[in-house]
Amino acid sequence: MNVLISGGFHGPYNALLPEFERASRIKVTTGSGASQGTGPQTIAAQLARGVPADVVILSREGLDELIAAKRIITGTDVDLARAPVGVAVRAGTPKPDVSTVEAFRQVLLAAKTVAIPGSTSGIWLTTELFPRLGIAEKINVKLTPRGTDSAAMVAAGDADIAVQPTSEIMHAPGVDFAGNIAPEIQFVQTFSAAVVAGSEEVEDCKRLIEFWPLRMRRRPSGKAEWSRWRLRGRSS
Repeated sequence: MNVLISGGFHGPYNALLPEFERASRIKVTTGSGASQGTGPQTIAAQLARGVPADVVILSREGLDELIAAKRIITGTDVDLARAPVGVAVRAGTPKPDVSTVEAFRQVLLAAKTVAIPGSTSGIWLTTELFPRLGIAEKINVKLTPRGTDSAAMVAAGDADIAVQPTSEIMHAPGVDFAGNIAPEIQFVQTFSAAVVAGSEEVEDCKRLIEFWPLRMRRRPSGKAEWSRWRLRGRSS
């Protein structure tokens, strides 16, 4: 079975995939891509050029585009979990207060470079939130292909902060989680899965998709970071 996944759900996916493979005896090959955006590495672009995939896991916005493009088997889409937008800083540096709208706005204005992913959350930030805050033309934003890239910029010292789903921050090396942005300007992103049209492994794909929400709800000891996820586990 071949899976294409965006960065936002990689944490629980990587943690639990070995367990699924052992229990099901199904071998899963994993590729990655952005939920939305432009360029050859988006999940949509990879499917369009024939990259093998049986299951996709990505933002609900990106999945809805694939459904509209007839890339998904009808009725197989499931919302897995939701993650809010937060801020990452370089590991070991002071964590700014981003808990209020004005505090977050001032952090953005003070940053020399703000890194954001060019996918779903980044599209929302650049087209909706930054203009709403009146700072779209006042901050230096660096769009990266993936959330891993924006976090890596902060880890390397090439950006002061990254603004992206907290699920991408939790597992990124070299950065610390500064906090979620204020509720009144929050964008809680849903991550969803579905079976790709043309797959010959439909029943196995459904087993894989159903595995994540059921297993994540058990929240094993030592996985307290999963409490930042809002677990769904229901079909759309």
